[in-house]
Amino acid sequence: MLKTNSVYFFDSVEFEEIIHYYLDSGKISLAKKAIKLGLTQHPKSVLLKLLKAELLIFDGENERASSLLKELQAIEPTNSEIYVQQANLYSKKHLHTEAINLLTVALEFTDDEADILSMIGMEYLFLDDFNEARLNFAKCLEVDFEDYSSLYNVIYCFDMQNEHIEAIDYLNNYINKDPYSEIAWHQLGRQYFILKNYKEALRAFDYAVLIDEYFVGAYLEKAKTLEELKRFEEAIDNYKITLDLDDPTSFVFLRIGECFEKLNKTTNAIQYYKKAVHEDPLLDKGWMAITNLYVKEKKYSKAIFYIDKAIEIDEQNSIYWRKYAEINLNLDLFEEAVNAFQKCISLNDNDLVIWLGLSDTLCFLGEYEDALKNLLKAKTYFKDFAEIEYRLSGLCFRFKNFKNGERYLKTALLIDFEYQIILKELFPDVYKLPEVIDIINSSKKTS
Repeated sequence: MLKTNSVYFFDSVEFEEIIHYYLDSGKISLAKKAIKLGLTQHPKSVLLKLLKAELLIFDGENERASSLLKELQAIEPTNSEIYVQQANLYSKKHLHTEAINLLTVALEFTDDEADILSMIGMEYLFLDDFNEARLNFAKCLEVDFEDYSSLYNVIYCFDMQNEHIEAIDYLNNYINKDPYSEIAWHQLGRQYFILKNYKEALRAFDYAVLIDEYFVGAYLEKAKTLEELKRFEEAIDNYKITLDLDDPTSFVFLRIGECFEKLNKTTNAIQYYKKAVHEDPLLDKGWMAITNLYVKEKKYSKAIFYIDKAIEIDEQNSIYWRKYAEINLNLDLFEEAVNAFQKCISLNDNDLVIWLGLSDTLCFLGEYEDALKNLLKAKTYFKDFAEIEYRLSGLCFRFKNFKNGERYLKTALLIDFEYQIILKELFPDVYKLPEVIDIINSSKKTS
């Protein structure tokens, strides 16, 4: 009819099937044409008008949809689908309690209780009422024991309430009724894993993969559990099974790399980390993992390439900038290290290590004034820290500001007398000054 503009007669059920076909195919405009043609031939069809209401809701034409649904309710007050669509309208307006009330009415008239109960459960989830949501999803399972979507939702509710022991009890009861449910065993394993009962978690995942040898998710969880049990070789074997069963993922390559790293098999670890970043070039964790391994081996020239990659992906990550500073210090690239420390501070990484690292690097470059300004700023965050006081003392003495130098030194010695080694290492000339020696000796006698 669409191709030839000819007019043929279809009954309303056939039109309904055509409309559903277009909706399932995502061809909304053709679905609308089919509704229009259908209503031309069957102007009193409640089914077609309901589909029209559904599309009006989809298009955001809520007033027109509401008006049409009220008309249909007057014609067929026992049609559950009318109340379902009205509930959808309320749900879109975030009026979830009103939606639940309408779905409860729909429940009285429907032949598909599980579907309505699931919708009620979802509305309770929107209200963060996990108890009621769980009860409704559990009722779905009473109607259809193999409704795994509802089983997942029941466990999700337990998770959101941190009721993992209760979830285990529920799943054990479920498994008693259906011991061959790989989904239930998998979810049981997850609960034990969360509670760090890795032995029981492994047992549950073993059952899941025995029941379904193609269950990728269960192999992944089993591998993670084996990692926690320090059984890294077995973990690698299970991760590799997932690569045979499904398309390779950067996540699996990364985990295999981590297992090899824990086994001190650096070459294998780097091989799999590189596979991870090849699979997903935007996986900054992969680039960082390679960086850390090269740093561990003191191969800083290689490490700098990979840390650059990680920073390109996430330049707001201060951990990456810390590592960048560390690598540049080892490569004697002090100006780059200064920039990295300053970037950390601009990202609100106010760890004392950052402030001290920046100060010491500036001193090494001979930029003593900037080092002093940096330490005075650090002092606003860290009160009475010997590490800062000794450095301030050394800089003040270097600038011939003996009054402040003495003050900072006395404060530092009171906080931690033994830590004077900082002054000796960073400012050896200052440490040898007679006035400095006198203050240290005097403080030693007092202590």
